[in-house]
Amino acid sequence: MVVYAAQGDPRRSMALLWRTESPDSERPGPKPGLSVELIVETAIAIADAEGMAGLSMRAVGDRLGRTAMALYTYVPSKSELVDLMYDTALAELPATYDGDGWRADAARWAEDLWDFYLRHPWVLQVSQARPVLGPNEYVVLEALVKILRRTGLRPTALRRLVSALYSCVREPARTASEARLAEKVTGQPDDEWWYARSAHLEEVSPDFAERFPTLTWMESEHAFRMEDETVSYLEQEAREAFEFSLAVLLDGIEVATKAE
Repeated sequence: MVVYAAQGDPRRSMALLWRTESPDSERPGPKPGLSVELIVETAIAIADAEGMAGLSMRAVGDRLGRTAMALYTYVPSKSELVDLMYDTALAELPATYDGDGWRADAARWAEDLWDFYLRHPWVLQVSQARPVLGPNEYVVLEALVKILRRTGLRPTALRRLVSALYSCVREPARTASEARLAEKVTGQPDDEWWYARSAHLEEVSPDFAERFPTLTWMESEHAFRMEDETVSYLEQEAREAFEFSLAVLLDGIEVATKAE
């Protein structure tokens, strides 16, 4: 399920994101029992528990003991709500990294983003094709660019590295989060699914070793074995892919700094 952010009214969405509208407490009349912040926090809790599929204005209203219509005074539609949820959740991430060097800080930035994605897997369903353009989105981006600027590389190279680092974290995190959800959604444990399917490979492809000699060689070298049997294979593989690709990418950045 892909969700495209920034689909609501641009002026109202940006005003809500950047909090340029008057706070609820300053509105005339009786003090309201709701607020944008409360609605967004409730929506995030629903998405954390049920994913985007469980999110609706009605679901948020039900949890708050209100009708969906009561929410529209504060948030015009689900589109604006998703924007606010996304940017509000990003506020959990650090704004600055001032450690022992750009490489260590870049690694910490990536680790923090990995943990963030696994805490809020619904964020991975928000497409990057239409950025939210909220303040916290820029805070996270600014933090990374500040780190990479210390490499001395040119701005064009930094832009490309930002994209590469986000992808380095985001794609393995997506696999890990999907692996965690698989049993809940399908009702079948991970090991049970793997054994049920792989057991038939020899039957349907008795010449598997001849057809796929490189994969067979990797299996003979125990390349597909994982150490922790309490964690799903794909989640462990995703974590290893993240760590390995991050290390390779940071190595490449170091090489590029020496070539400048």
